[in-house]
Amino acid sequence: MQITVLPEAEAEISDASLYYEGRVSGLGGTFEREVHFVFTAIASAPEIPRVRPRGYRRVNLKRFPYYVAYMLFEGTVIILAVGHGARRPEYWMTP
Repeated sequence: MQITVLPEAEAEISDASLYYEGRVSGLGGTFEREVHFVFTAIASAPEIPRVRPRGYRRVNLKRFPYYVAYMLFEGTVIILAVGHGARRPEYWMTP
């Protein structure tokens, strides 16, 4: 299945990667690899995670306190956000 990552989600990945890289050399790359692993898992079985009350699906990263929020639209996975699990839940849904 095709994946489209919104620019805001790309920026979140970049920001988090830079943060982790600043903490420990190589950790930013590890974060990015885990995010892309989750993207691949979502693409292979996008309907497995439950639909949340506001209409999106979510997959948590294993090593980092982040999640990938997405929706399915006409055969495409739209990555809405790569958010921190303990900061402003669903912040990306507000106008």
